[in-house]
Amino acid sequence: MKKTFKFLIVALFSILILACGKNKERVEVKKEITVSAAASLTEIMDELKPIFEEKYNTTLTVNLASSGTLQRQIEEGAPVDVFISASGKKMDILMEKELLDVETRENLLKNSLVLVVNKESSDKVKSLKDLSKSDVKVSIGEPGSVPAGRYAKESLEYYGDYEGIEAKLIFAKNVKQVLSYVESGEVDAGVVYESDAVNLKNSVTAQKIESESHSPIVYPGAVIKASENKESAKEFINFFKSSEVKKLAEKYGFEI
Repeated sequence: MKKTFKFLIVALFSILILACGKNKERVEVKKEITVSAAASLTEIMDELKPIFEEKYNTTLTVNLASSGTLQRQIEEGAPVDVFISASGKKMDILMEKELLDVETRENLLKNSLVLVVNKESSDKVKSLKDLSKSDVKVSIGEPGSVPAGRYAKESLEYYGDYEGIEAKLIFAKNVKQVLSYVESGEVDAGVVYESDAVNLKNSVTAQKIESESHSPIVYPGAVIKASENKESAKEFINFFKSSEVKKLAEKYGFEI
């Protein structure tokens, strides 16, 4: 009887160990990655997040800000696995500092610039040349840290208008803030990406800005060298080139 009881205790203990091992294994299967992405990708990241998480059994944390802000965060050691920038220059800086897994770098998306105007100002602002009017308030992203701002500055310089309006420009911390200023009526007009103008409510697109007036707008993506989840990070880069993401990109005004 004692032997039987001892045997049952040992058997039960073994079952508990196996069960704990299986539970531990299940926990370890769930992967996690953090993606730092340009603020102009907000809508597309919101939609692709649940698709990616289900397809790859991976929890995706998305950090959205201006590309310059994200670049500095990575330089300071922020725990990031993938960086998607709205500027090749921001990615170049990280590459020069050997913070990227360079073999994973790829251009993922293309974009364009547009001039958006609050509906109440649409009679007086119809193109970039109208921004020089004394009663017109204008916003662009901060050229030093916001790629959309740098592209906007290049276009305004191309058409010879930047110096004339620089003193009255209201600089924003990211392109979404520019759009917010226009939509709320705080300014009459702003220069944003075409993808940001897809769902305007209180504004209209007054002009699509010619591509020859600014540097090519491409969104490079790469795995961060310090990532502890490189395989999952590479899966995300590959996923970004899938037909599912292509449909989302077209929906929000991007090109693959």
